[in-house]
Amino acid sequence: MDPIRAIRGMSDILPQDSYLWQHLEQVTHELLDSYGYREIRLPIVEQTQLFSRAIGEVTDIVEKEMYSFADRNGDGLTLRPEGTAGCVRAFNQHGMAGSQQKLWYAGPMFRHERPQLGRQRQFHQVGVEVFGTPTADVEAELIVLSARLWRLLGLDSAVTLELNSLGSNTDRARYRQALVSYLSEHRDQLDEDSQRRLDSNPLRILDSKSPDTQALLAAAPSLPDFLDQESAAHFAELTARLDAAGVNYRLNPRLVRGLDYYNRTVFEWVTDALGAQGTVCAGGRYDGLVEQLGGKPTPAAGFAMGLERLVLLMQELKAAPEPTRQADVYLVAVGEDAAVAGFALGESLRDRLPGLRLQVHSGGGSFKSQMKKADRSGALLALVLGDNELAERSVGFKPLRGGEQRSVSQDALADELKDFFAHEEH
Repeated sequence: MDPIRAIRGMSDILPQDSYLWQHLEQVTHELLDSYGYREIRLPIVEQTQLFSRAIGEVTDIVEKEMYSFADRNGDGLTLRPEGTAGCVRAFNQHGMAGSQQKLWYAGPMFRHERPQLGRQRQFHQVGVEVFGTPTADVEAELIVLSARLWRLLGLDSAVTLELNSLGSNTDRARYRQALVSYLSEHRDQLDEDSQRRLDSNPLRILDSKSPDTQALLAAAPSLPDFLDQESAAHFAELTARLDAAGVNYRLNPRLVRGLDYYNRTVFEWVTDALGAQGTVCAGGRYDGLVEQLGGKPTPAAGFAMGLERLVLLMQELKAAPEPTRQADVYLVAVGEDAAVAGFALGESLRDRLPGLRLQVHSGGGSFKSQMKKADRSGALLALVLGDNELAERSVGFKPLRGGEQRSVSQDALADELKDFFAHEEH
């Protein structure tokens, strides 16, 4: 019988890599907490209409990529392809309107795409959302927060901030009309996908990967030329704050993002260290989405970052921390009586030394085989328990990375361990 394998594009994260994820998640969560953001935990499955209404019916995500199905009641459900829509739904459902909410969430998202480096069908994001504040200082905080994260992770030299403003819905509509008018005159020069988008979602043509289409766009109308005075002032305030904070950025008038709900500020952190998958974090303002999903008019902004790509970038730049040891201490017990006593001793040490990574040997075996496992665990110290130690209420205290074994009273063992690891840390 053939073994069952993971679904294509849905990968296991093995222990030799999971420590990187834990490091990334811990640094991120602590930083968000320091800025006053609170965690919200959202369902993985939502009603399909949530995403079709929020993201847009004619986006690639809704048209091609969502994992949607009917449940036993015939209701249309979808594995979430992104987190903002679900967060807005929760904001509306639980009566959070009327005050500023600073929220973050983390977890898997799902899109049926062609799997490749940094792009999986099940992928993981951390998302950050702010509700209730219309001013540009919100976007500025989101950007400087993410810039600080790159510094903490050692990635700041490899990422670049790209920035644009989509203006108001009216600005965007005027620009859309001008862009369609220009591109319609050159329809035959567009690639096939762009010709299709010309009638359904023309702003997405700006993201075309076709060199011929990109050459045609060089002379196309520019979105910043269509901003009204209020939108231009909003964007000027944002860039002034970024300048004051020393955050470098590159203005990209073709940056529109792939989701229909954005207005005014959009931004992406990009890298050239991961090949085609260059975006590691992206977001912007989406003032109309709360109302669009049935809530009261509420300004909002946020971003999401892909954890797979950040882990790859940490590995590429050798910015990853050293793997943690499987254990600090490995307890070797030879003989049935010693095995029982060692099991109890291990629990006693855990009570007295919270945080101690102690592995008590299991599965029996000779002293030699147990010591081999102790060494492979990466532990710095082995505790040896046999018949002689039981009789004397002592433990063999054996450093594994240099040093002589000695005998230590079980009553003094906790203090000896404290002293040993205090010395190791220095």
